[in-house]
Amino acid sequence: MTAATAPVPGPHGGDGARLAAALGIDPGTVLDLSASSNPVAPDPAPLVARHADAVRAYPDPGPATAALAAAMGVDPDRVLLTNGGAEAIALVAADQPDGWVDDPDFSLYARHLRRLDPAAPRWRSNPHNPTGRLAAPDDTAAVWDEAFYPLATGAWTRGDPDAVVVGSLTKLFACPGLRLGYVLADPARVATLADRQPAWSVGSVACAALPALLATADLPGWAARLDAARDDLAALLRRAGLHPLDSRAPFVLVPDAAGLRDHLAGHRILVRDTASFGIPHGARIAVPDPAGLDRLRAALTGWTR
Repeated sequence: MTAATAPVPGPHGGDGARLAAALGIDPGTVLDLSASSNPVAPDPAPLVARHADAVRAYPDPGPATAALAAAMGVDPDRVLLTNGGAEAIALVAADQPDGWVDDPDFSLYARHLRRLDPAAPRWRSNPHNPTGRLAAPDDTAAVWDEAFYPLATGAWTRGDPDAVVVGSLTKLFACPGLRLGYVLADPARVATLADRQPAWSVGSVACAALPALLATADLPGWAARLDAARDDLAALLRRAGLHPLDSRAPFVLVPDAAGLRDHLAGHRILVRDTASFGIPHGARIAVPDPAGLDRLRAALTGWTR
């Protein structure tokens, strides 16, 4: 492959289209491992297509919210459906604008909080982003980001009774374009957040498709398959002389991966630059499906640091 320089990374990964533009290639030929979602989920596109006629109507999130609450085993008044996990984070931060984030962690928390104060309510991702490590049972937070928790544990939530949870169905069902997330909290907090949320925030197609997506969910099975796929990825990286950290998420962190991102870009593979996490020479690499792992193996053959 021709040597390439990967494009300047965006703040959250998912830069495959920009790599394709830089190389002058079809975006569909890029293996984008810079954004992490469920590599073992069934293809959501055919299911979503069956609900495309919902685009003719205004959204009604009620049935979708009820379906999500039933899947999670909670009362519907504890769940707010949102336009992706990003809106869930923004709504909670607007309602509770002072907080604290232990760096490194997902940058959207600090971006939406008005003021960072070590004495303020703590925000944490679980599993931690970017290391992929699960929080210890006695760890606490006021706001838990459980975007990857179902894939790490096979359960919907850790269930801390006094915490607010934000989650991402985008990650779980590998449908980033559909924009589906949620807040799980006490009914009074959910009602307050719902009053802040713009009308028709979650689109009609997303609302219509969610119950069918939930019917495909196999959290324990997906978590087990992800464990095996992540082990395969870590073993491949170690054979290439890299040192991924242990992880429970659908990604692994390689803290010292200087040169890897540009090398892989020449093979139409993109991994996440971790400078935004304060790790200047690292890479966060999403767990690929088997075909993606084969592509990564071929790209790493003969690579030297």
